[in-house]
Amino acid sequence: MTHIAFADDAIQIDADVLAKAFRIEADDLKQGMRDGTITGRFERGADEDAGKIRLTFFAASRRVRMTVDESGTILTCSAIDFGKLPLPASSRRAG
Repeated sequence: MTHIAFADDAIQIDADVLAKAFRIEADDLKQGMRDGTITGRFERGADEDAGKIRLTFFAASRRVRMTVDESGTILTCSAIDFGKLPLPASSRRAG
């Protein structure tokens, strides 16, 4: 099932899918994105990763990373949760 749509340099993701990865409610995810406490970025694959896109989302103590194909199908999804500790700067680097 496709959960992600692409248009130019914009990405639309199902809030329920991303909220589940963050282990929060969809309304909390939307509010976090509006107020900037949840942010994200995407990177297009090159060479052996051509045709794949990596989406990385950040909250205060959690990082969610998804790899999707060009049709928007989620291939992998992982999360790192630091509990009450802040997300280290090294977890915010690209790659």
